[in-house]
Amino acid sequence: MSDDEEDYMSDAFLNKLQDVKPGVSMVRRVKEAIKKEEQHKETNIKNRQKSYKEQEKESRETALQSTISNDNKGFALLQKMGYKAGEGLGKRGKIFQRAGRVDPIPLNIKNDRGGIGMEEQKKRKAEEELEHYRQKVRAKQQNEAKSLEDFRSRVRTEREERKIEADLRRSQRSCEQLDSQKSITAPREDWYWPKTNAEEDEEKEEEDDDDPKDEDEDEAVELTSYDKLHILTSYLRGRHFFCLWCGTTYNDEEDLCSNCPGDTAADHE
Repeated sequence: MSDDEEDYMSDAFLNKLQDVKPGVSMVRRVKEAIKKEEQHKETNIKNRQKSYKEQEKESRETALQSTISNDNKGFALLQKMGYKAGEGLGKRGKIFQRAGRVDPIPLNIKNDRGGIGMEEQKKRKAEEELEHYRQKVRAKQQNEAKSLEDFRSRVRTEREERKIEADLRRSQRSCEQLDSQKSITAPREDWYWPKTNAEEDEEKEEEDDDDPKDEDEDEAVELTSYDKLHILTSYLRGRHFFCLWCGTTYNDEEDLCSNCPGDTAADHE
């Protein structure tokens, strides 16, 4: 019988039975005592395993921190070949014309079950995901910047179109007034003068009744508001010596050219 095993007929084992509640049968007392002893043994085994791992770690760290003694056979052979403690390996302490390693190669204890290269693969995957996220952020920022610029451009265009329409209406009213002062009863072109409400209603009815083919032909030759404004302001300057943006009728062409900044709205800013 080994030392770890207890004699169930010994006094020490029978004394343990006193911890069991009285009134319980003898067989049951023995079973409970055996079960308790087995649990105690399992606990001791786990403690011994844990202590063994700790001792292994401590002994490894101690060995790495300590230098090789002269009793080591490998160290003795190196000394015979001219090696001295504290120097690098190789001729004159160098290996392949580079400084030899003095300290041992450090250990990297691998505790998980991942294969060799798994850490590099995880690191590379994390970098790829980070770069992909950065690209998405940059693309989102570029789309937002483009949308903002498109919105600003659209607002500027609409504002310029409204200004051109307003200048065109002003020039049409001025043209009608100046032509009337010179006894001109009809405009040179229909759109030189502002249209009356009746004319606008009639034009709208004609547009609704037009054939689609005719509309395509009209759109091909139709002038824009900017074109109409440019033609009409040139007519006012040449015919009446009137500048829309100055709001003045000059005496003659020489007076117009001398005192008017130019023939566009930008020249008067």
